[in-house]
Amino acid sequence: MPPMTFTIATRESRLALWQAQHVQALLTQAGAQVQLLGMTTRGDQILDQSLSKVGGKGLFVKELEMALADGRADLAVHSLKDVPMDLPAGMALACVMAREDPRDALVSPRYASLDALPPGAVVGTSSLRRVVLLKSLRPDLRVEPLRGNLDTRLRKLDEGRYDAIVLARAGLLRLGLAERIAYTFEPHHMLPAAGQGALAIETVAHRADVAQALEPLAHAPTWLAVEAERAVSRALGGSCSVPLAAHATFEAVDAIGAVQRMVLQAAWGDLTGVTDAWANGARRLLTAQGHSDVQTLAEARTLGEQVAQLLKAQGAGAIH
Repeated sequence: MPPMTFTIATRESRLALWQAQHVQALLTQAGAQVQLLGMTTRGDQILDQSLSKVGGKGLFVKELEMALADGRADLAVHSLKDVPMDLPAGMALACVMAREDPRDALVSPRYASLDALPPGAVVGTSSLRRVVLLKSLRPDLRVEPLRGNLDTRLRKLDEGRYDAIVLARAGLLRLGLAERIAYTFEPHHMLPAAGQGALAIETVAHRADVAQALEPLAHAPTWLAVEAERAVSRALGGSCSVPLAAHATFEAVDAIGAVQRMVLQAAWGDLTGVTDAWANGARRLLTAQGHSDVQTLAEARTLGEQVAQLLKAQGAGAIH
């Protein structure tokens, strides 16, 4: 029998290529022949506006999905936090891989922590979630938009445009840039985005051959965690226009790796009446937490929906 052959659609940033090459190497080790199809997405091209104003994170995946739909590629590798909550008809997440560190990181050549930043310091981020959480911790900071791939953001920091920037720790670790991290935010200070740190592989839903080949790459605890997190976001109209965080952890895992109890935390920023969230943050920050024994994706979604209801009971809602 000839070896399986697959084409991976990927963005061409250094981090995206690392992710695609990581999957390529794992599939090659399993006996498949794998090539990459590099693509530039609209999200990579539009760098002068915040994502919330130009269509959201889906701009990073649409071109890759088109390559899947027309047969140019068999699978696409994404940072899961960039994947919209609802996939287009005919598409499916065939695999969620083991999660890297999901926390956020402060990167600064001069300051060792958020507390060390002087009053009025300029902090760059591309995320409305991070804006709201940063302003809740340090209302005096000037938080400014920061677009571009990871290397571009670091270059802008090094050019002196910002005193510090906030990035996902996972991307820095994957590219061997741990030394750039000045400070790591614990989740109780800056709750991560749904799916942050996890890699997801998208395919056309009917491609059972691709799904079967990807089975050994899947990591069940990560998949359960991100399913719960994404359920929170989905229930609250999650997009780049909604400052929303959701993060699941496990209190216990049994001897064979089965999840025993999931703890899910979420936060939602109320932008009602706020004319400039980048300058002022949210009017209030709502938080909620739930826990449950979770062993199936359906149970994870149920927990996520329950935590979303707790936020809604406090006044959280979809886009205002």
